[in-house]
Amino acid sequence: MLWVKSFHIVFIASWFAGLFYLPRIFVNLAMVPPESVAERQRLLLMARKLMRFTTLLAVPALALGLWMWLPAPVGWGFGWGPGNGWMHAKLLVVLLVIGYHHACSVMLRQFESGRNRRNHVWYRWFNEAPVIMLVVVVVLVVVKPF
Repeated sequence: MLWVKSFHIVFIASWFAGLFYLPRIFVNLAMVPPESVAERQRLLLMARKLMRFTTLLAVPALALGLWMWLPAPVGWGFGWGPGNGWMHAKLLVVLLVIGYHHACSVMLRQFESGRNRRNHVWYRWFNEAPVIMLVVVVVLVVVKPF
């Protein structure tokens, strides 16, 4: 079980690293002048590759978390029963993270098709969301406040 927890943490940390960096690429894409085609194409290539890699990291992170959460005999049943309200809150934040990941893929498609309408300041603020979500999840898991 400690192996599963360890790899879950590694994949979560790696997934979040991608979610931290991808919107930074969006900031740069939003700042590219229209005449700078090569720079735009290079940033789009970086964003596509990072999105693909980040998605590949999300799959085992979620699968290992699900394995730990499912009740026996399938999993270990973490977060079931009385006094585990923290797990419900954590799962809600996990759904928000999945939604954020999906939003990043939608934004990437908008950049690829030339339909981005947001400026670099908006993406700077958007980039703060995964930090807040990660802090909330870590506090919920470690402190278990309810």
